[in-house]
This record gives sequence, C-alpha cells and structure tokens, in this order.
Amino acid sequence: RPSLKMTADRAGVLALPALVLGSIAIGASPIFVRWSELGPVATAFHRMFWALPPLYLWMRLEQRRQPPAPIRLRDALQIALCGLLFVGDLCFWHWSFLRTNVANATLFANFSPIVVTLGAWLILKEQIRRAFVLGMLLALVGAAMLVGSSLELGSAHVVGDLFGLITAMFFGSYMIGIASLRSQVDTATIMFWSSLVTCVAFLPIAWASGESLWPRSPQGLAVLIGLAWVSQAAGQGLIAYALGHLPAAFSSLVILIEPLTAAVLGWVLLSEYLGPLQAAGAVVVLAGIVVARRATQTRMAVT
Repeated sequence: RPSLKMTADRAGVLALPALVLGSIAIGASPIFVRWSELGPVATAFHRMFWALPPLYLWMRLEQRRQPPAPIRLRDALQIALCGLLFVGDLCFWHWSFLRTNVANATLFANFSPIVVTLGAWLILKEQIRRAFVLGMLLALVGAAMLVGSSLELGSAHVVGDLFGLITAMFFGSYMIGIASLRSQVDTATIMFWSSLVTCVAFLPIAWASGESLWPRSPQGLAVLIGLAWVSQAAGQGLIAYALGHLPAAFSSLVILIEPLTAAVLGWVLLSEYLGPLQAAGAVVVLAGIVVARRATQTRMAVT
C-alpha cells in the first residue's frame, strides 16, 4: 500500500524522536507506580484499562484518515500474542520487586536488548554489525552503572533476579512481535487491540492478587489515568510507531533511556539521590546509543 508508506528519509526524521519521547514517557511509569494508592498488580491493570479510550480514539481517527486493509487472521493472532506477552512482562516485572530490590529488578529487566538483538537477527533478518554490538555493550554497562550503587547479589535475591530476567525475555519478545507486525498493520490498530487483550487477561490476575482494585481518592485515580495515558498510550504507542521505521535491535537500546528518565525524575520529584556513578552511567548509555546508531538503517512500515 504505497500511499501508507513513508520515505526512508522522512521515517528516519520522525521515528527517532518518537522513540526517544516514548522511552521518556515509559520512564515516568515508576513515579506513577510509586504515587499509586493501589498495589502493583492492580496498578498495572488500571494502566491498561484507562489507556483503552485514547487508544480507541486514535485508532478511529486513523481509520477515518486512511481506511485500513482487512487484517489477516495471522496478524490478528500475532496482535493477541503481543498482548499476552505484555501481560507476562508486567506480571514478572512487578513480581520481581517483591522478591528482590528495585535496583536488581531494573538491571535484569533491562537485559531485553540482548533478547531483541537475537530475535532481530534470527526472525527479522536484521544485519547486526560489530559497531552495534559495541554500542549495545556500552549501553548495558551504562544501565548497570545507573543502578550499581544499590545492586545486591546473593541467594536471597535469586528468585527476584530470575523474575527480572524473565521480564526481559517477555518484553524483548513483545518488541519483536510488534516490529514484525508494523510492515502490515498501523500503529493505532496494534496498540488498541493488543492493549485490550492485555487488559482482559490482567483482570483475573488483579482480582486474584487480593489487592484493592479501586483508589481511595480522586488524586489516586488521576495518578492511574496519568500512568495509562502517559506511559502506556503515549509511551508504548510512540515506541510501536518507531519500531516500524527503525531496526528493532537499535530501538531496544534507545529504550534504555527509560531507567535514565526514572533516575532523573526520582531525583527531581522524590528527592532520591543521583550520585556521580549514576551520572556517569547516563553518559555511557547515551554514548552506547550514539555508537549503535551509526550501524543502523531505517525501515519501511505502515503508519
């Protein structure tokens, strides 16, 4: 469908800023979770539930602008699979916080670029150059430095650390699934239907958790809506858009801006100390992304 295609130059101009903004938006999610009046599982359910109205509106506007082609059964099943993979990502991400400390959970969850790079090479047939591998290693070292001062290794954290690694596997697989869909299906359609699957699947999990499912105050509800609109609808939506035009492996590295954003926001809004090691880690993350960018090419996708 040529009318829905973007030129490589225009895609490159729009996709990278979208990816950066999306990473910053999801980097705000730990702040919203910290402010939430609900438990982590119930908060995750509300993240998906309140994201549905803006995602539906976005999808309808896109359909009015450009009527989409019918979705193939294979694509529909893949969208549903992406929704279920995101359930696994959120579940194990939150469970990891219960079995290990925040630094360990953050570090191991951010191993997802390794999963995405392998999937991009094996499934998406992306060319992985040595310069990219160097950039990925730099970015991962930087991510470790961001949480290094609070990192604790030992038998007491094994299960939680394992949950963090499983989180990385789920999120990496989710990114590969979204990237492979983007050549056939527009961003808004993918985001609405996959988020609906995640929301429906999360409801019994939230119910079984025993956590309160409704906030105590209007401020608590506002926090949940902010999490849904900023981190899920806007953040994940921008990332899904970018995955149609940038290599998945490179995109997964840029998402390492998320822990950097969380660290800065924690310093500004929660008075959490941001020391020299964290500042150096931020520089190393950005340096790794710059190195990796030199080894990437834009992709073509449905908008």
